[in-house]
Amino acid sequence: MATIDQRPDLKLIADLITPGSRVLDIGCDDGTLLAYLVDKKEVDGRGMDLRQEGVNQCVAKGLFVIQGDADHDLAEYPDNSFDYVVLSKTLQAMYQPREVLLNLLRIGKQAIITIPNFGQWRVRLSLMRRGRMPVTKSLDKTWYNTSNIHFCTILDLFDLVEQESITVRDFVPFKADGTRLHMGRARANLLADQALFLLEK
Repeated sequence: MATIDQRPDLKLIADLITPGSRVLDIGCDDGTLLAYLVDKKEVDGRGMDLRQEGVNQCVAKGLFVIQGDADHDLAEYPDNSFDYVVLSKTLQAMYQPREVLLNLLRIGKQAIITIPNFGQWRVRLSLMRRGRMPVTKSLDKTWYNTSNIHFCTILDLFDLVEQESITVRDFVPFKADGTRLHMGRARANLLADQALFLLEK
């Protein structure tokens, strides 16, 4: 069973969440983050996962999780139902990432999103040298078995956020091991393996 210490992105997310708040974790997988938040921060936590296996794992932990598809099912949630809506390393796997992003910010007062950065230098170099889709620590699947369908960089997500007049409350670029990088978006786009965005409409 995974722990939050094995997922640096989840630890960064957990650090941002206020104890006792209402949290919806979209794509919650086996419930590692949700279980931590419920146990350590006493949040009112809910989850949604596409896979029945993930839902079963969460329910076995006593978590309130439903099976659902964020591309279609977020419309069912009322406005401002949660303090935070979390989407960790999942936005790039959505068929309609813009609509999902807007729904997150309709459902929650704030959205916390993490993405793998397809602009990182190793990804660029690998594609240039090998002529094949890169496989890295953060992007560890080959093109034919990855769920990623909308490859985006840190700068791409900033473009979308600004286009939709969304406020970035916090931006944390980090390495695959979770080490924070203290730099602006342009350098982070070249050096960071992943990035966290705390967003507000």
